[in-house]
Amino acid sequence: MIESAEATARVAGDGIYRLHGAPDNANFVVRMVLEELTVAYEFVSIDRASGEQKSETYRKLNPQGLIPVLEVPGQDAVTFETGAILLMLSERHKRLAPAPDSPRRGRFLKWLFFLSNTLHADLRISFKPHRYMPEKACMPDLNAALRNRIDASFAILEQELAAFEGPFLLGADLSCLDFYLAACARWAQIYGTCGRWPADRCPRLLKLFSELEARASVRRACEHELIEGAPFTAPMPVAFAREKL
Repeated sequence: MIESAEATARVAGDGIYRLHGAPDNANFVVRMVLEELTVAYEFVSIDRASGEQKSETYRKLNPQGLIPVLEVPGQDAVTFETGAILLMLSERHKRLAPAPDSPRRGRFLKWLFFLSNTLHADLRISFKPHRYMPEKACMPDLNAALRNRIDASFAILEQELAAFEGPFLLGADLSCLDFYLAACARWAQIYGTCGRWPADRCPRLLKLFSELEARASVRRACEHELIEGAPFTAPMPVAFAREKL
């Protein structure tokens, strides 16, 4: 359960990150990055089964009623939107992203926004397509379009890995992009209504995912998120986390 708005405001200045979320939602991306950065944080569990994310109290944190939310020390408001959280964390800790004057900065930003605005956005529609297409007769066409778009996005990312010879999206250096991409690939393989993404079509992506699965930060994040097994190369759903992102 989340704290009251008054309690949240009272503790926001104590120097600890607070991540609000539920198992295997988009907070998984943020948690992996926090674990990789080895910074102190607390997790505030949101009960999606009861619709807590839509409550008046939670909407004071994120008026959309979406997960995740990150309370950031020193900020005058909480941060939401997964891409925005990753950008803030990488800049604050000067890790997991190229510096603003790096020649790779533009490449980093374009893929961050691609993941956030294109791939993740399409996945979110595929999880709850009835919210976007109330006419059942049109649902097969929507699902087919989503399947094509999601497949095409992963193919583009596979091509990027080939062009810069990986193993990570920016080449030799791990970035927050890789965690975001891996989580999207996990969800594309096990959730949604438009069919499962066949990861074996993208061997370079699978190699990236294997690299991440070997990292202690990912193993810690998976344990906290109740994710078992190989989270990206052989993903299994979290049994009670059916309402996604």
